[in-house]
Parts: sequence; structure tokens; C-alpha cells
Amino acid sequence: MAIVWLGVFLFTKDFSTAEPTKYGVTFSKKYAIELELDWHQSYLAILDQLQVTNLRLVAYWDDIEPVQDSFDFSDLDWQITEAQNRGIDIGLVVGRRAPRWPECHDPDWLINLAPLAIQQQQLEYIRAVIERYQSNDVIKSWQVENEPLFALFGECPLPDKKFLAQEIELVRSLDNTRPIVVTDSGELNHWQGAASLADNLGITLYRVVWNKYLGFWDYFFLPPAAYRYKADLTKFFHKNLDKVIVIELQMEPWTLDKPMIELTLEEQERSFTLQRFKDNINYVEQAGFAEVYLWGVEYWYWLDQQGYPNIWQEAKELW
Repeated sequence: MAIVWLGVFLFTKDFSTAEPTKYGVTFSKKYAIELELDWHQSYLAILDQLQVTNLRLVAYWDDIEPVQDSFDFSDLDWQITEAQNRGIDIGLVVGRRAPRWPECHDPDWLINLAPLAIQQQQLEYIRAVIERYQSNDVIKSWQVENEPLFALFGECPLPDKKFLAQEIELVRSLDNTRPIVVTDSGELNHWQGAASLADNLGITLYRVVWNKYLGFWDYFFLPPAAYRYKADLTKFFHKNLDKVIVIELQMEPWTLDKPMIELTLEEQERSFTLQRFKDNINYVEQAGFAEVYLWGVEYWYWLDQQGYPNIWQEAKELW
């Protein structure tokens, strides 16, 4: 019986701290466009109305190199400059695999290249991005790829840890002052491969998901302490790690098998509501993570523009 009570104590432990959690958001130009928003207007609203202090931006390969060996940084330059003007810290994602479906954002011209040729082009694109922004102090970290060792999601080649290490080695050779973030699925992967290559490990944290075989799936059985213990064990085994952060906390609905803009409000609320927003904030704070990036800021703004401002207004209280 004592062992049972010990288990209950350990897995219901609250790791909240007196220090305020450092919250940030991920902004995806592509997702704003998918929601039929003016992405410039959306971005400025996020900066000025929410007054975020930490931001994860994405260097999408197909945006930056739409034509082979011809780079267009104009949109990303604008995003970085607007953040810099407001004193916002940026973590920049670079790589073939990046946030938002289909995960791998390949330029069209890759289609006829052999795998080894694609990898060489990928390294050249990464070099171009790092060299473009390495002198900009507003960039605080480089995230290399997005969940690169997670094979169960996205339209991407199978994970290649050896090549991922090569990408990271390239980034370190160009800039050895900023930390490198490598990310992994919080629920569906073990983190150890990603942690072995990273300075900072970024994990996802989802509470309600959906797939066509099981329908909706609620991780009600995972207490906040489960993530805390897994993070602590990972840091114990990987002394190279400085910290574990929540890089993607679910703060929008799961989109079923159709775009968000085609879901009814009732369908959206099956996996996310204002109450879930509050519950997820409470959950991640009980897990004791000092740095958390919220996923879905474009959705909050889209809802606000549709006449449903509650989540957008609630988010303003975080900063």
C-alpha cells in the first residue's frame, strides 16, 4: 500500500514554481495564409496586441529558395525586423522539415533530384540562412529541423540521424555562440536521440489529438509530472543539454481531415475551447517548464476576426 501511495504522490506532484513562465508563440506565415488572413496584419497584431516577448519564426525552404540557387529573404527579413524593432527575442527554425503540414516544405525543383543531391542542396540552403542572420543579435537560437527523428507524422523521408548530425555540425561551424534546439514528440517518442544532438531539447505537448483510425484521443492519463520526470531523466543521461523547453504546447483544435476554415465551431470545440486554453496553461505550469511556446496563435486571431474574441483576449493576459 505504501508503494501505491508513493506512486500517487510522485505522479500527482505539482512542479509549479514562483518564477513566472516565459511564454512565446510560433508564427507561421503559411498557416496565416491558409486561414485566409492577411499574414502581415496578423503578424503585427500578434506583436502589438498580444505584446509577445518570445517568438519562434520559420525559414521555409520553398519560400526562401523557390528557384534553385536564387534566394528571397524578403518576407523573413520583414518578420525579423518588425520583431527586432519591438525588442522581441527570436528562435529561428531552419531545415527541410519545419512547423506546419506537410512538415517537409520542399521547393518544387527538388522533385527530380536524387536523395544525395537533395541533401547537398539542403546544406547549402541552411548555410545561406545562417550566414544571412548570424550577425543579428535578435536571433537567440537556431532550431535545426522540426521533430526530425519522428517518423509517424508528415510527408517526409524517413529520419536520418546521421544527416541531422551533419546539419547541426554545419550550423555549429558557422555559429558556435547560439544554442541549437532539436525537437521531438512529447508523447510519441523517447527524446533520447534528439537530446544527444542538442543544446536545448524542445518537446511538443498535446492534450487532445485525432486520427482517422481512433478518432479523438485524450491524454487524460498523463499527469504533468510525467513530462517533468521524463525531462529530468533526459537531462541526467545527456549532460550536453542545457535545458528542456516546451516548443509546441497545443493551443488550437485538431483539424480532423480537412482545413481549419472548413470546420464548424462545434467541430473545433471538440478538441479545443477557451476552458482548454486555461487548462493547458495550468497543466504546463504544473509540469514546471520555465520556457513554453504556444501553438495556434494564428487560430486565435482568426477566431477573433470571425467574431469570437474570447481566446484572443485570454491570451493577452499571458504577457
